[in-house]
Amino acid sequence: MSQHTPSGGTTSGTTPTTAAGTRLDPWLGAYADRTHGMRASEIRALFAVANRPEVVSLAGGMPNLDGLPLDVIADVAQRVVATRGRTALQYGSGQGDETLREQILDVMRLEGIHAHPDDVVVTTGSQQALDLVTRLFVNPGDVIVAEAPSYVGALGVFRAYQADVVHVPLDVDGLVPAALEETLTRLAAEGRRVKLLYTVPNFHNPAGVTLSAERRPQILEICRRHGVLVLEDNPYGLLGFDGDPIPAMRSLDEDGVIYLGSFSKTFAPGYRVGWAVAPHAVREKLVLASESAILCPSNASQLAISAYLSTCDWRGQIKAFREMYRERRDAMMGALAEHLPDATWTVPDGGFYTWVRLPDGLDAKAMLPRAVTARVAYVPGTAFYADGQGSDQMRLSFCYPTPERIREGVRRLAGVVAGESELVSLFGAGLGVARGDVQAPGPDVS
Repeated sequence: MSQHTPSGGTTSGTTPTTAAGTRLDPWLGAYADRTHGMRASEIRALFAVANRPEVVSLAGGMPNLDGLPLDVIADVAQRVVATRGRTALQYGSGQGDETLREQILDVMRLEGIHAHPDDVVVTTGSQQALDLVTRLFVNPGDVIVAEAPSYVGALGVFRAYQADVVHVPLDVDGLVPAALEETLTRLAAEGRRVKLLYTVPNFHNPAGVTLSAERRPQILEICRRHGVLVLEDNPYGLLGFDGDPIPAMRSLDEDGVIYLGSFSKTFAPGYRVGWAVAPHAVREKLVLASESAILCPSNASQLAISAYLSTCDWRGQIKAFREMYRERRDAMMGALAEHLPDATWTVPDGGFYTWVRLPDGLDAKAMLPRAVTARVAYVPGTAFYADGQGSDQMRLSFCYPTPERIREGVRRLAGVVAGESELVSLFGAGLGVARGDVQAPGPDVS
């Protein structure tokens, strides 16, 4: 009697060989190479602790849904099933519902994007769109240039496809054009192929900064000269606290930008509906890639969102979200100024996050267990770099807790920082910390 083994051969008897694996995972030797680069998100690993009611979580980026009219949304969903149930509960188009794609154009028009419904591909959240674009363009060893720091979910996708991420610094006005030029020129001289520039231009996750209107055409011109496609990830663009949205990069260059959008932050993440807008040839490949991955996005989710957009004041709902998050931002800024004056942080004009640099000698990742013991959680800066930077930095989220909980969380965090600073003054900073490139302003809450 022979038996299949993890290495692809056979062996006699009934006990599988573990020569290519371990006792815990006998299939270890059978995984694809790219699997070995996968690792758990530091944010996901925090959820089990951070979601306990006694812990003030300044870690996760969950939208606050208290302001949603749930009774109205329930009526909309019921009406969809009652009147279009056979469509909602059936397979659909791999590109997405045409009516929803037309409505997405209305949403994007607020940021200056003018497109055709055929340019839009509906995806299972913008995270799937990010995965599909990477799958289409990136071979193992290709370079993706990304901001320093960068969205942890994107870094996980890039790692899964064995891309080599090269960071370019941010400052308070976003991605630095001169640094991008220098990086792309250096990589070209080294013979390394850059496939994508990945950027979150509006209310950056995690840094909280926004790419200025003056820099956007400069970044696009640099990428055009170097033959680099821009991947513009924009889940927060309509959640600015003051003024009109800045025109999207896609509005300035239709051929050189793939735009990713989402209803997760402006409506509800549970529906898992996002989209990509891409040049025509890329769009066709995105549809094929999506069909091979999921066949089609959820019709039920798409029709529910479409009905909501058709019958409810979605613009008014976004305005209410902006006001709620502005109040929480102000609470965070005030608490940081009161309790952590020796730290520095960014002052976001929208979105969910501020980026904090700790006093010299402190390590945010090493400090985290003591913070959780003090019943406050955050995300260490190292989660947002591909190269180990950021140990003296952290992301604080103000989107979910109430203003009172935010102030209490920062107060608890300040106690942990004070204790760590005292230990450093007594025993030194050990091996020290690696400092990143975001130049956070001082504690100015204006």
